[in-house]
Amino acid sequence: MAFLYDLLIEEFGKRELARTEVPNFITDNLKYKIRPYQKESFQRFMLCYNEDFEGKPKHPFHLLYNMATGSGKTLVMAGLILYLYKKGYYNFLFFVNSNNIINKTKDNFLNSQASKYLFSKKIVIDNKEILIKEVDNFEESDNENINIKFTTIQQLHSDLNNTKENSLTFDDFIDRKITLIADEAHHLNSSTKKKNGKLFGTWEETVIKILNQNYDNILLEFTATLDYESRKITEKYQDKVIQKYKLAQFRIDKYSKEINLIRSYYNEKERITQALILNLYRQELATSKDINLKPVILFKAKRTIKESKQNKLNFHKLIDDFSSEVVENIQKTSTVPIVQKAFDFFAKKNISQMEIAKRIKANFKKENCISANDDEEAKLNQIRLNTLENENNTIRAVFAVHKLNEGWDVLNLFDIVRLYETRDGKKGNPGKTTISEAQLIGRGARYFPFALEEAQDKYTRKFDNDISNDFKILEELYYHTKENSRYISEIKKALINTGIYEDEENLEKKQLTLKIAFKETDFYKKGKVHFNKKVEKNYNNVKSFSDLGIKNKNYKHILSSGVGKMTSAFDFMENPISDNEIQKTKDIKLKNISKHIIKFALSQNPFFYFDSLERYFPNVKSTSNFIENYDYLGGLEITFKGTKKRLFKISNFDFLSAIQGLLQSIEAEIKSNLTEYEGSNYINKYVHEVFKDKEIKVYKDSERADGQFDIVSKENWYVYNANYGTSEEKSFVEMFARRFENLKQNFKNIYLIRNERALKIFDKHGRAFEPDFILFCKQKKAKELTYQIFIEPKGNHLKAHDKWKENFLKEIRNKKEIIKIHSDKYLITGVPFYNNKSENKFKETLENILLEE
Repeated sequence: MAFLYDLLIEEFGKRELARTEVPNFITDNLKYKIRPYQKESFQRFMLCYNEDFEGKPKHPFHLLYNMATGSGKTLVMAGLILYLYKKGYYNFLFFVNSNNIINKTKDNFLNSQASKYLFSKKIVIDNKEILIKEVDNFEESDNENINIKFTTIQQLHSDLNNTKENSLTFDDFIDRKITLIADEAHHLNSSTKKKNGKLFGTWEETVIKILNQNYDNILLEFTATLDYESRKITEKYQDKVIQKYKLAQFRIDKYSKEINLIRSYYNEKERITQALILNLYRQELATSKDINLKPVILFKAKRTIKESKQNKLNFHKLIDDFSSEVVENIQKTSTVPIVQKAFDFFAKKNISQMEIAKRIKANFKKENCISANDDEEAKLNQIRLNTLENENNTIRAVFAVHKLNEGWDVLNLFDIVRLYETRDGKKGNPGKTTISEAQLIGRGARYFPFALEEAQDKYTRKFDNDISNDFKILEELYYHTKENSRYISEIKKALINTGIYEDEENLEKKQLTLKIAFKETDFYKKGKVHFNKKVEKNYNNVKSFSDLGIKNKNYKHILSSGVGKMTSAFDFMENPISDNEIQKTKDIKLKNISKHIIKFALSQNPFFYFDSLERYFPNVKSTSNFIENYDYLGGLEITFKGTKKRLFKISNFDFLSAIQGLLQSIEAEIKSNLTEYEGSNYINKYVHEVFKDKEIKVYKDSERADGQFDIVSKENWYVYNANYGTSEEKSFVEMFARRFENLKQNFKNIYLIRNERALKIFDKHGRAFEPDFILFCKQKKAKELTYQIFIEPKGNHLKAHDKWKENFLKEIRNKKEIIKIHSDKYLITGVPFYNNKSENKFKETLENILLEE
C-alpha cells in the first residue's frame, strides 16, 4: 500500500494539485510569503479534506506532515488554522513535549510585537476581524475567534487523567469539534515502537482518546523525524503522512546553508581562535555591503553540563588573554583556504592583527555569552536564545550540551565548535553522539536571509555556481573539529543520512575561462549586453479596473425568496410552475444604487479602505470618485435574479449583500493578477563587466562533468574554454556548430556565450529567468544590427514546468525592441525552447528571426 502523500499524486496528479487554489484569506493573513512547498502543504490538505477518493483517511482525520528542520512548519500550522477556522473549527489544542517550544510557539502565535509572529497585524476573514485567543479550557472559547489551548503532552496527559479545577477534561472534547496540533510529534510514538506496542496509560493513548471523542475532530502531527525503517511506525502512518519534504530536498531547493567541515590538528584553543577569526570575517564582510549580521558561534560539550560550564570558563580566560600574537599564530600556521582569504580581506581593509584582537575581545565579552544546558538556564535565557537575529540581542556565543537539539530556531549561527575529541562510532558507523551532532548541525543550517542586489531572493542560496565568490561564506555553516579520519568519515555519513550534507568527494571543481582570443576582441572590450532588473511594481499607469485584468462583466446575485411547494416523494409528475415561481433577471447599474449603501459595503472590506485603493489605483482621487467613475465601480452592473415580486421590491439589504459579493469578486480577481515586482526596462553593461572567468562544481562522472572540448575548445565563436552543461545544452551546441558556416554568410562577430548565472532577466511578474545561452551576431549588410538572442535548451520533462519562461521568450520576440547606443543598434529577441527531439523546428524559428530585419 502506498503512503498517503503518494496516493494523492496517484489519484489527482501533479497538475490537479498545482491547480488547487490556496485561498486569499490564508495568504493575506500570514505575515510571511509562503514558499512553493508550503503552498503544496495547503493544497494537499485541501484536496484531502474536500475530495473523495479511494484510500482517503477516515474520520476523525489524523494526518502527519513530515517536513525538514527549518522549513517553516509553524507557518503551515498557522495557515491550516486559518483554513479550518473558515471551515467552522474555532478550537485548537497545541501540544509538544517541551516547555521551551511551548513558550516560543505562544510568542509566534499570540505576540504581534514578536519578530517571528506568524500572522498579519490584523486577521480579517469575510470582512470580520478575527482574534487569536489563548484559553485554559474550551469552556472559555467562543465561535467568533480562534481559540488555542497551549500545553505540553506531559501536562495534557496529567490534566486529563488527574482532573482538577479549570483544567481540561475529556468532556471538553465531546460536544465541540477540535483540531489537535502536535509539534515534534515523533515523541508520541515511543509506545508504538516498543516490542509490546501497548498504548494503555501512555501519552499516545491520551491523544488518540481525545481525537476519538468527536467524529469531526482533526489531529495534525508535524515532525522532521519519522522512523520509516520501523515496521510499526510505517504501519501506523502509511495512511496519514500527507506530505514528505525531506532535508535533502530543502537543501537542493537552496533554503539551507551549505555545511563545511573545518578539520585541523590544532588544539582546542587554536580551534576556537580560528572560529573567532572567521566570525569576525563574516561580520566585516557583511558590513561592507550594509548587511546587518551578527554571526553566532555554538560551543558544543560532549556529555555533561559540568563540561559545558568549564568550557565557558576556559573561553572567558581565552578572551581575557586574547592578543595580536594569538591572531598572528593562526595567520602563520593555518592552511585552511577560507582562513587565509579572511586575512587577505583584513589586509585590504587595513584591519591589523591588533585591531582583529581588539574587535574579537569586544564582541565576545562575558555579557555576550550565554549557556543553555539545564531547564532552568534554558527557561531563563529562552527569549535571548530564540531572538539571536534581533538587532538588540548582543549574544555572540552559546555554550550547550543537548538542550538545543530540538525547537531552536536560529538563522545567524555560522560556526559550531566541537570541544572534545572522542568518538563513539563502531565499524565505520556513526554512534549516538555523532548522530546527535549531525542533527544539531542540521538545526544550525537555517539560511540567514540577505541580498546584495534587489533582484536576488533573500531567502535562498545564491553562489552555488560561483564558488569563488567572497560572499559564499554567508551561505555556509562551519563545523570545527580535530582532524581524525575515522571520526570525519562517521560524521560525514551521519550528515549525509540527514540529507543536509553533500560530500565534497562526489564533486569536482571546473574552471570556466574566457578564451584569450575573445578577450582581445572589440566586442569584449566595448560591446554591450542588455538585461533588466527586478523593480517594485509601479501602479501609476493603472487608470481603470481593466488595467489590473478585471473583466467588465456583470456580477450575478440571487435574491432569496420564500416561494416554494411540497411534493410527494413518490409523485413523479411535476406540477406546472406558476408565475410566482418563474425566475427572471434584472440588470441594475451601480450608479443607480444609493451611494451610502456602496460606501457602507466598502467600509466593511479592508481591501477597499482608501489607503489600500491608493496603492493599487493611485489615480483615484477619493472614495466618491472610485464609486462614480466609469472606469471603476461606476461602470459596473449587477444582475439580480429572482421572482417577479422580489425583483420589483429589492431592499437596501439586498443591494448591500449584492455589492459585498461584487467587491469580494473584484478583490479576488485583483489579487490573482497582482504582483509585488515587475521587470524594468532594459539596461546594459559592457560584456567584460558581466561575463568573467569563474570556478564551478559538478558531480563526478555526471553528464555535466564532460566539458565538450572536442567541439568548443578551438572555436572562436564559443567564448569559454568548455561547456559543462546538461546533455540538452550540449546537443544545442552541437547543432549550432553545424549551422555556424551558414550563419557566417550573413553575420560577423558571432559569439555564443554560456550564461553561468552571470545574467538574469525578469518578466512582467518579477520572476527571474537565467537563459542558458546568449547569442550575439552582427549583420554584415542591411542595418548592421547586432542581435542579442536569449536561448534556453530544455528537456521534455521540464518543458511544462517552465512554460512561463517560453512565454516570456515569446513576449521578448514579439516586442522586437531595438536599442541604439551611439552608432550601434541592438535587437533584443528570444527563441522558443530548444529540444533535441524538435531540433528542426527550432532551427527554422532561429533562422526566420535572423531574416526578419
